Amino acid sequence: MEPWPSWAWILLLSHVKAALSRDFTAKDIVRLHPSTTPFPGGFKCFTCQEAVDNYECNRWAPDVYCPRESRYCYTQHVMDDHGDSVSVTKRCSTREDCLLTGCSYVPDNGYKMCSSCCEGNICNMLVPRNESSAVFSSTSPRRDIRWGLMSVTLSCITSRLI
Repeated sequence: MEPWPSWAWILLLSHVKAALSRDFTAKDIVRLHPSTTPFPGGFKCFTCQEAVDNYECNRWAPDVYCPRESRYCYTQHVMDDHGDSVSVTKRCSTREDCLLTGCSYVPDNGYKMCSSCCEGNICNMLVPRNESSAVFSSTSPRRDIRWGLMSVTLSCITSRLI
């Protein structure tokens, strides 16, 4: 059997690198985090403590449900002055923990720290990198807004009946 020519090895190795991509897809999430909810409304968040980057956090996040008192997924991303990840922390969170999202600079080392919160099953796949992604995103409306809309609607209905 003849040895492979060098161009064949280069072609093979270029395809191996492409297969080892560090990006997650929805299919990867289902494969890594399958299960049924332990209670109604149960959900999961990616969880890690000071991982070196987002890939390492998501890859090794434990497959556990958030406690009942949690409703959101929290992410804190620390970057150096070049925008490279220094650490990633993700966890289940309460509303109170999510009130201070955004980006700020750490004066001691010049790092940029961005935090975000989201609502939904494993919604914290990505990390915040700037002010536009360091937000508190909720899928359900605030209760006071719903009650305000309901009272306006009831006022309109009763005024037509009178």
